[in-house]
Amino acid sequence: MTLKIDKKIVSYSVVSEETAAPPASAPAEVHQLGEPLSRPDKLVGNTYKIKTPVTDHALYITINDVVMNPGTPQEHRRPFEIFINSKNMEHFQWIVALTRVMSAVFRKGGDVTFLVEELHSVFDPKGGYFKKGGKYIPSLVAEIGEVLKEHLYEIGMLQKPQQESHQKAFIDAKRQEYVERQSGVSPAGDTGFPTGATLCAKCSTQAVIKMDGCLTCLNCGDSKCN
Repeated sequence: MTLKIDKKIVSYSVVSEETAAPPASAPAEVHQLGEPLSRPDKLVGNTYKIKTPVTDHALYITINDVVMNPGTPQEHRRPFEIFINSKNMEHFQWIVALTRVMSAVFRKGGDVTFLVEELHSVFDPKGGYFKKGGKYIPSLVAEIGEVLKEHLYEIGMLQKPQQESHQKAFIDAKRQEYVERQSGVSPAGDTGFPTGATLCAKCSTQAVIKMDGCLTCLNCGDSKCN
């Protein structure tokens, strides 16, 4: 582009491309973290049914996966979209918003396992509840996070924490010793842990007992004396 100079030139300076400021009207550069995944015609997935004390009807959570690198040694599944259906319309609005945002994160690609921790950290101001097995769930959103975690375990994106053999033997011995010491105390029907056990801060399971002056979790093995 040619510029006409009407005034006398009294000085000049050389401007390089690195130091030149972009025009005020130039749009900001957009950095993509990854190439968004396109939806294939066919997806595979699982549907999970959950019934909680905070809803009158069961929730049906469907997570569909896209198969990456099919037919190769690197073939694996990763979440692509999530839907939640229920007869209960009370939570419909925020559930639709949540599933759309989660599906957008899935399709973006990259590591999506952080969603489990984010959902687990949501607490209901009215209080949470205990599910079968004695695990404490702080909110309905956290329950959705539990389903997502189980799905990621199944497709191999997360690995279940495995207890070592000596740790498992220690926990079983502690449980049996506690039951024998407490006359008339037997494991609770739903949880499998002794009656009177308290909530574990590490695994959120009602399985903490006090033995020999030490608080020990019979579910994950966490102990204040370790």
